[in-house]
Amino acid sequence: MEKKELHYIHSFAEYVDQFIKMLIEYSPKLITALVILFIGLYVIRLINRLVRKIMEKRELDPTLSRFLADSLLWALRFLLFVTFISKLGIETSSFVAILGAMGLAVGLSLQGSLSNLAGGVLIILFKPFKVGDAIEAQGVSGTVSEIQIFVTKLITGNNQTIFVPNGILSNGVITNFSIGKNRRANLLFNISYETNIKTAKAIVMQVLENHPKVLKTPAPAVVVNLLTDSAIQLAIQPWAKNSDFGQMCSDVLEQCKEAFDEAGIVIQPFVKESSKQ
Repeated sequence: MEKKELHYIHSFAEYVDQFIKMLIEYSPKLITALVILFIGLYVIRLINRLVRKIMEKRELDPTLSRFLADSLLWALRFLLFVTFISKLGIETSSFVAILGAMGLAVGLSLQGSLSNLAGGVLIILFKPFKVGDAIEAQGVSGTVSEIQIFVTKLITGNNQTIFVPNGILSNGVITNFSIGKNRRANLLFNISYETNIKTAKAIVMQVLENHPKVLKTPAPAVVVNLLTDSAIQLAIQPWAKNSDFGQMCSDVLEQCKEAFDEAGIVIQPFVKESSKQ
């Protein structure tokens, strides 16, 4: 037993000596790598702040600025990590090969996410809309609250939050109501065939002329949209600023209904038919 114990003690002492020897030999590389790591992280933070300030001074789009700054930040961090492990003596070629294989596997499993990433980049670069715009796309409408890398955040009129994936958003039809300063409504009224059309149009025009949020230029219009089997369909087409559009439409509908009632004009039940805009 004593010989075995002495053998174990001797072996352990040899392992400790080898460890200390390796530690002494390896410590310069470790210290150098750690110094590079900490200095590199500090320099990357400084570069990131400088880039953000430059883009702010050039008044770039906030979403684009954030995307470019974040992309540069992660690219510099990756280069720093590769430099760090190379200073530790790890072969970077094999490491890069492993990362490439992992990247391929992750890419195949996250095709939808990569599609949304590409869509986010396209939206940020080509700007079919920006934060604050009122848009309609993919069957939903609302005000753009935030353009993220993978999704776009919309706030609806009743304060619901909708997240639309950027992949389908960038490949679909987008209606942007905020690009133009003004917007035209197309409000429909069905009136009885017994109504004098000129009288009805004059009543509507009077309502439009008296409304403060209906623009004088472009001038509003009242036209016959359709002659259906049961009614004359009038299209009321006033213009308003984007900020006043919703309230203007509501007011015009209400005031036209009241004016028709006072004039004895019968409003027919609405029947959905194909119509021209």
